[in-house]
Amino acid sequence: MLFARSRDLRMPTPAEAPPGRSALAYPVPEKHRVLGTPLQGPYPEGFETAAFALGCFWGGERRFWQLDGVWVTLTGFQGGFTPHPVDDEVRTGLTGHAETVRVVFDPAKVSYGDLLKLFWEGHDPTQGFRQGNDVGTYVRSVIFAHSPAQRAAAEETRERYQRALSAAGHGAITTEIVSADDHPFYPAQELHQQYLDKNPWGYCGLGGTGIDLPAAPVTA
Repeated sequence: MLFARSRDLRMPTPAEAPPGRSALAYPVPEKHRVLGTPLQGPYPEGFETAAFALGCFWGGERRFWQLDGVWVTLTGFQGGFTPHPVDDEVRTGLTGHAETVRVVFDPAKVSYGDLLKLFWEGHDPTQGFRQGNDVGTYVRSVIFAHSPAQRAAAEETRERYQRALSAAGHGAITTEIVSADDHPFYPAQELHQQYLDKNPWGYCGLGGTGIDLPAAPVTA
């Protein structure tokens, strides 16, 4: 996890962002430490890609790789302005990126709706620029939709989860839902890939609200 706090609790402007670089500044492992699958592809035909920012990407990644039907997970940075950022830049809060987990999954075994349920229940989406003790723009809650269908499902479940949260006395959801096409994904360095498999007792400030996502209403 990136522990340092951002300079303030607001999104930066593009003019404030570091200039970045034309390529990654570090190597990325070839294979997933737990699943043994290639982190950056090629991915099997017919599989789908999703991306979620839910605070600490160490814990978020572990939640997803443990789900049956998930083929590979990869931590990275998404949703900002600086091309090919490094983590020291991200944790200043000035690149605009969020710590993100890319999830490649087999839709014959696990649905995007299942991933959304894990996402909503796996963190507190009402906290804005924080998750637990982790504070900064880079730990905000974001869904990066890879298709119109994913966006529609994300928006529908956000409304459904908001009703459940409101009924339990929680505040408004702050989760952004944006198109992945508009926000390049930059893989994180080796240190951050499958971190909690290498360090099972490592700190990660993720915790849910304790409220389950209600099932979708049955339609005739």
